Amino acid sequence: MHAPGRAAPDRTGQREEWRRGWKLVLASAVGFSFFSVLLAGTGLFFEPLGKEFGWNRSLLSAGPGIATFVTAILSPFYGALIDRVGSRRLALPGIVLVMVSMSSFALVNGSKAQWITLWVVFGILLTTIKSTVWTTAVAGLFDKGRGLALGMTVAGTAVAQAVVPPLGNFLIEHTGWRGAFVWFGMGWGGLTLLLCSLFLYDVHDRARRAAQQAGQAAAARSTLHLPGLTPRQALRSRAIWQLAVSTFIVMVLTVGLGIHLFPILTEAGVTRANAAWLTALTGVAGIIGKLVTGALMDRYKPNWIGGVTMAVTAVTFIVLIWWIDSTAAVVFGLLVNGYAAGTKTQICAFLTAGYAGMRHFGAIYGVMAAMVAFASGLGPWLAGVVYDKFGGYGPFLCAGVFGCVVSGVLLVTLPRYPDWEAEGAG
Repeated sequence: MHAPGRAAPDRTGQREEWRRGWKLVLASAVGFSFFSVLLAGTGLFFEPLGKEFGWNRSLLSAGPGIATFVTAILSPFYGALIDRVGSRRLALPGIVLVMVSMSSFALVNGSKAQWITLWVVFGILLTTIKSTVWTTAVAGLFDKGRGLALGMTVAGTAVAQAVVPPLGNFLIEHTGWRGAFVWFGMGWGGLTLLLCSLFLYDVHDRARRAAQQAGQAAAARSTLHLPGLTPRQALRSRAIWQLAVSTFIVMVLTVGLGIHLFPILTEAGVTRANAAWLTALTGVAGIIGKLVTGALMDRYKPNWIGGVTMAVTAVTFIVLIWWIDSTAAVVFGLLVNGYAAGTKTQICAFLTAGYAGMRHFGAIYGVMAAMVAFASGLGPWLAGVVYDKFGGYGPFLCAGVFGCVVSGVLLVTLPRYPDWEAEGAG
């Protein structure tokens, strides 16, 4: 069965969208990867920072939590701003500021106040390059092939998850943890800035350029006729609320697991080098998962594809509870987790576009991204608190089994979404 509210896949339309937009997808994917670099590598710094400054796991994991909480507060406002001026005008200066902020972690001197302050500032600046800016750009340009396009965009997070652990461990061993922060900020950020400077042009930029060429610069915004809900209508939508709750639950659990996965493995007896490669394995599987999920969502019921993907993550938590001593089971569990990892953002963006339309997608998805950011900050902190209180991650892993299943059920039971393409044509 094809996706709700859609006819059979339009191959010609998909090819045309990709001809016009593949460079935008490339830039957005790299931008998404830069957004994820420090969050994906936080666990690598637990041991060296803990040894040097005597910090406990709660304090170390509170940093990313603070940053994501700050982005949660700012995301709705930033999403509305994207609707007005587009992604490019906000992302380019944001990339430069995040490069500087990420590198500044090399100046940590043992002060807890300084550590917290660095993360607060990082969170404020990180909002400028978070998921909303990339997904809004891609979702606005793609319709027939939106699932795969979003899948390739959020695959940037999987690239970060695959590359950061072994690269970060290498950098820490050869340049120290301070050098690793600088290399991540300036190296990865520099590549991101180059590609986005060349290719990050969304529908706003293209409409503005067309209007300017026609001598109607002031009318650039009016050339966009995008159907969809207003923010107030979205607030009253059961489907939007159901999607939000599902995404929030699974993000709390899976992001918490992702941040603490490296120490979970090392404390089970896995060496740091092997733990880094095993963690990277989830990123490799994630690339496959995002592309496959995106292609499937373009063809079949996206809520069912999303629901099954969310629910199957429970397998990873089960493996880490009962079969962590089995290498084969751990590899299988991490492959499952990697396949589903990051698709939460992709699924949320796709379904938000489906149920809310593109008229105010930036503002509506900005609120969704705020909840995702809050969940992403809450999850690692909760996992750290559980570890400090119970001396292990057991209760958190058990919650993961139940929560992932609930999240999947909430998506599977979503109603059919409106046909915004038909409405726009009418």
